[in-house]
Amino acid sequence: MTENKSFKDRVRERMSKTGESYTAARSQVTHKRDRVEAARTRLAATDERISDAKLKEATGKKWEQWFSILDRWGAKGKKHGEIARFLTETHKADSWWAQSITVGYERAKGLRLKHQQSDGFTISASKTLAVPIDVAFDAFVNARTRKKWLTDGKMTLRTSQATRSARFNWEDGSTRVNVGFIDKGPSKSTVSLAHERLGDADEAETTKSLWKERLAALKSFLEA
Repeated sequence: MTENKSFKDRVRERMSKTGESYTAARSQVTHKRDRVEAARTRLAATDERISDAKLKEATGKKWEQWFSILDRWGAKGKKHGEIARFLTETHKADSWWAQSITVGYERAKGLRLKHQQSDGFTISASKTLAVPIDVAFDAFVNARTRKKWLTDGKMTLRTSQATRSARFNWEDGSTRVNVGFIDKGPSKSTVSLAHERLGDADEAETTKSLWKERLAALKSFLEA
């Protein structure tokens, strides 16, 4: 009953925003729900975990051993922070490995999707460029230069540290893009970005693909 009410609320919310009829709004909400569920199923099955060999070398246990420990403790009903603290305080896991084990467990048990964070979904992308770091930095923070390679989106600069980092609002500001810059030498640099606060798994996958294309366009523009 609660799920059905929530669905109807989303339909009515769309009607108020778009002026669509109930039937049209319901069709669009249903379509988005189905796409998200398909992505949920696909991504929950995605296994990008650290190998058993590396995990055992670092923590003394393989994935299934950690999963058994967490299952017996009742981790399925716990929040992310509680699980990580349990691993660090009770099992003396290094904080980085505790986070990795927690995320791996949440994904394996369907509690967390790929790219999912506490405030939505975050994707990352990077590209190494054959240009000095100041040129790469300028390509992002200089609005006129940015328009020459970023042709399918709008970023508004929020804060920046010269040749180190830049933070942007994306489009209406509901999501954000954070960019880091790494100096690789006189004529080589790397840009790494994170696009945060994305709405769902499907949007995250689409956004990641788009950023790969945008960074390829940036590379072509700067190295031409």
